Amino acid sequence: MPPKFDPNEVKIIHLRVTGGEVGAQSALAPKIGPLGLSPKKIGEDIAKNTGDWKGIRVTVRLTIQNRQAAVSVVPSASSLVIKALKEPPRDRKKEKNIKHSKSVSLDEVIDMARVMRERSMAKELRGTVLEILGTAFSVGCQVDGRSPKDVSDDVKAGEIDIPEE
Repeated sequence: MPPKFDPNEVKIIHLRVTGGEVGAQSALAPKIGPLGLSPKKIGEDIAKNTGDWKGIRVTVRLTIQNRQAAVSVVPSASSLVIKALKEPPRDRKKEKNIKHSKSVSLDEVIDMARVMRERSMAKELRGTVLEILGTAFSVGCQVDGRSPKDVSDDVKAGEIDIPEE
């Protein structure tokens, strides 16, 4: 016999979904079915709340209490960088191995670092900015028209000043 249902218990589930799309219910069902929730309804809620992340893979946090689910987006560094590039949404089934050749400004990188700050392992904001610059390099975009590697070298040398918290 399953344990008694506690209405005050809060369960948190993290999922990786494509923004703006209703994911497969077959992927949701094993995670939220035992909690007494409808995978179809949760999938629609996720699609609605990730509308401005259209076509980008993001992590979603489902906070479930008393058979009600609250959906919140937990953006990763790469999804923040791709969103900052302001590229048109792409069809995942048709376009593969996309190259991100546009440029982001250093101010946008600092803003992304502030968003990622609480999940970063760095001691100060400067270290988080370096993490975001590394992510920008791996995505393949540029920062202020330069390679993110060059910008991170300048930050490490102290030529580019990063503000405190």
